[in-house]
Amino acid sequence: MTETATPYVASKSGLKESAEALRARIPGWGADLDPADRPSYPREQPGIETGARWDFPERQPEKWPRERSVEHAFLPPVFGTSTPPAGVSGAIRKYAYKYSEGRAAHWLLLVAADRVDAFEHHLRSFATLRPDNPITETGVLSEFTRGGVRSRVGQKRTDLSHQWMDPIIVGAPWVLAAGGLAAILLRGLRKRRA
Repeated sequence: MTETATPYVASKSGLKESAEALRARIPGWGADLDPADRPSYPREQPGIETGARWDFPERQPEKWPRERSVEHAFLPPVFGTSTPPAGVSGAIRKYAYKYSEGRAAHWLLLVAADRVDAFEHHLRSFATLRPDNPITETGVLSEFTRGGVRSRVGQKRTDLSHQWMDPIIVGAPWVLAAGGLAAILLRGLRKRRA
């Protein structure tokens, strides 16, 4: 096997540059090299047996093109295959991987893709015999039956500053969808009468 720079091998290769060269080029590099500066040092045990008995594990086959981080040369040997990217949310996820994981755009696009995916699933549920029920599935009833409001009033909770937004963020899409559906139905009824 050829020598590859990868985190997926049992024994890591040495540094390509010396510590002094890295420290001169990157401000703050190696700040935790001294064991006295690392809070976890007493628990570290150099040379501990990890149990890794392989050089490089057998690669899992790709059934469709996967999202690839720009920080890594290739996919890890094993990866999840339960939900392939699909629809608008899948396109947003694929686009997010054009950015480095160190950029906010990467993570904001992934969060936006999750929200779009949830909306796509809500829309898809209306095409089934059992559509989503926002009253029972969001837990809004437990706010009144399980002491939800009482648990927030007079408490020193850190999420009190944004709790007023939660019903808007969760409920507004449903209210807008219901209003749009009502407008469509009313327009259809007016056309029939005319």
